[in-house]
Amino acid sequence: MVQIANVTRGSIAASSGIRRGDILQSINGHPIRDVLDYRFYLTDTRVTLSLLRDGTPFEVTLRKGEYEDIGLEFGTPLMDKKHSCRNACVFCFIDQLPEGMRKTLYFKDDDDRLSFLHGNYVTLTNLSDEDIQRILTMHISPVNVSVHTTNPALRVKMMKNKRAGDVLRYLRTMADAGIALCTQIVLCKGWNDGEELDRTMRDLAAYYPALRSCAIVPVGLTKYREGLTPLEAFSPAECARVIEQVDTFGAECLSKYGSRLFYCADEFYVRAGLPLPKEDYYEDYSQIENGVGMLTSLASEFQFELQYVKELLEDFRPPRTVTVATGMAAYGHLKALCESLTEAVPGLTVRVRPIVNHFFGESVTVAGLLTGKDVAEQLRGEDLGDEILFPAAMLKADEDIFLDDMTPDELSCALGNIPCRPCKNDGAELLRALLGTE
Repeated sequence: MVQIANVTRGSIAASSGIRRGDILQSINGHPIRDVLDYRFYLTDTRVTLSLLRDGTPFEVTLRKGEYEDIGLEFGTPLMDKKHSCRNACVFCFIDQLPEGMRKTLYFKDDDDRLSFLHGNYVTLTNLSDEDIQRILTMHISPVNVSVHTTNPALRVKMMKNKRAGDVLRYLRTMADAGIALCTQIVLCKGWNDGEELDRTMRDLAAYYPALRSCAIVPVGLTKYREGLTPLEAFSPAECARVIEQVDTFGAECLSKYGSRLFYCADEFYVRAGLPLPKEDYYEDYSQIENGVGMLTSLASEFQFELQYVKELLEDFRPPRTVTVATGMAAYGHLKALCESLTEAVPGLTVRVRPIVNHFFGESVTVAGLLTGKDVAEQLRGEDLGDEILFPAAMLKADEDIFLDDMTPDELSCALGNIPCRPCKNDGAELLRALLGTE
């Protein structure tokens, strides 16, 4: 049961006498504990809400459209607290954060509701048989699962949770019920790579067609690992071998199932110094949010928009100079795209600047983990032109602040009041932002 934080004026709930502060216990006899229960059982066109007011129970019956909102508001989007992680994974990135950052960065979520609503990955160790049954009943799909390994004993060792091996059985339960599975493997050298990776890919492929895709991403290592389990980064040659291993198995899946299913994150290719696959390799880009195909997608969109650049030049005001700040991983790819644009547009100068991650350590090369301070310190004193562009991934998803709480306006101030603008991972948007024609 959950407390109602507000009732929208003029709504169905308001006209039925429901008030702020009432406790919602159930809908049509189904207990309500969070947003999933609420949304699922509210789809009936005739609903009876069981409530409490000052400890006194009462009921309200409503008639409504199937997906019509009745106007109840709750204290949190989940109508509940986020479920925190119960694992102690040897590769956990949050354990590698320094002290003194904002508190929300230290919270480890492992919440199946966030998997469905926002695409977060879960390890399944927080779930009970009852929770799995709810997923089946509501047909919550897809479920995003951090698998890492299908070797039960190794999974327990890597995640330091005695349930980590047993809950792997939930994968088969969900697959048999037609729940789509999007999975990921954080690959750790000497732990779940090599033969263990072969085993995991074979085991996961057996869940097809429920298995939609699997991203293999390299473990992220910061300089703050004192006292933690020793882990090593993959060398360029080792990255190349991982790519070959995954591609070989992916080719078998493509022949057997019509889909590769298994993909390495872009970071493996960058570290290996290998060219990225073409666009059709990634099929529907099912793992792009995991850094799989992100650079290829950006380049494809950019080059497509470049074909129509003459139409955009009507609003272009030369001369224009732009600085693009990005992480070391994407630097070479972004530089090539920007050069193709400046060759086609006289009067446009673009300077791409790779920012070294001094805050977390130079081994962290993705743009999304750069701080405003690192950007400011490494660009200060340079001729930055008319505007600075940077990947929107550097900012908090729901607020314009960097990891160190600096804002784009503060970054602008630190760099001589030059406008600093975030740009989404969208090739068309990037090209227009470079031209200043948005």
